[in-house]
Amino acid sequence: MTDLDRRVGVRENNLVVRNLKLSNVTSENIDALIEEIDQMFGLDEVSFNRKEEEIHLAYDAVNLDLDGIEEVIRKHGVDIHDDWWTHTKESYYKFCDQNVKDNFKHEPWSCHKTPPGSIKRKR
Repeated sequence: MTDLDRRVGVRENNLVVRNLKLSNVTSENIDALIEEIDQMFGLDEVSFNRKEEEIHLAYDAVNLDLDGIEEVIRKHGVDIHDDWWTHTKESYYKFCDQNVKDNFKHEPWSCHKTPPGSIKRKR
């Protein structure tokens, strides 16, 4: 797939996939929650597995982060499941999201490049 196969605001290089278990989910609040998350800029895909009560997200980590998504989740009265494994995954996801953002902003350098303004001599 290319960037053109994705939604607006999603680049293939920055795409991350996240799965989080939720609690306090009802059929009313999950529909409104999914609807609002689906409208967020940088989101490629969202779905909810009712049997396992897990939300599946695919988004561009430069334009969207897990903190913003969690804000929307809590606004609808739903919580991230309170267990060790979910908290571990959540922390790891946030670390990776920040790493993607930092790498996107990083300007690569090389010690073999000629300095700006210098003239290469032909031999």
